[in-house]
Amino acid sequence: MDYLSIFKQHTAGMIKKKPWNRTNQPVYSCSSKFGNSQNMHIITYVSPISMQPKQFICGIYHGTRTLTNIEASGEFVLQLLAGNQYRLVDLLGKKSGNTIDKIARLEKRKELTEWSGYPILKNCLSVLHLKVINSLEGGDHKIFLCDVLAYKNLNDGSPLTLDILREHKIIRS
Repeated sequence: MDYLSIFKQHTAGMIKKKPWNRTNQPVYSCSSKFGNSQNMHIITYVSPISMQPKQFICGIYHGTRTLTNIEASGEFVLQLLAGNQYRLVDLLGKKSGNTIDKIARLEKRKELTEWSGYPILKNCLSVLHLKVINSLEGGDHKIFLCDVLAYKNLNDGSPLTLDILREHKIIRS
């Protein structure tokens, strides 16, 4: 098969997607805590925004336990998920930390370890400890501008992406 055929096969159907669904964004999990409240959830609205100082912007969905924790503490850990962690999206992204204890469920599955004082997923690729320096409203999300306090690469592998979630029919195109 020649390059043009491969390209056409790869891009077939792209024109039908909405512009924001055409890119293959990485999938992260956000680990937050405040007092005795700990939570994790899925986050895809993440972007590095500055090289010096190293900063990220993160969009956190309104009404979540994670948003409550971040607003109270001003810090959280961003975890880049591995491609084979797509099954975690059901728990971390489709269930609410306001109604279930996600951390207890992950502990029971022996999925957790600790880093920088936060529970993190053992098999994630990397972690970033972020400190909120500013925020603003962004529709159904609150947007946080954050400084990177620390980071660590944990495991080799390819990141979980929106295309992997689409392939497994976890999200729609």
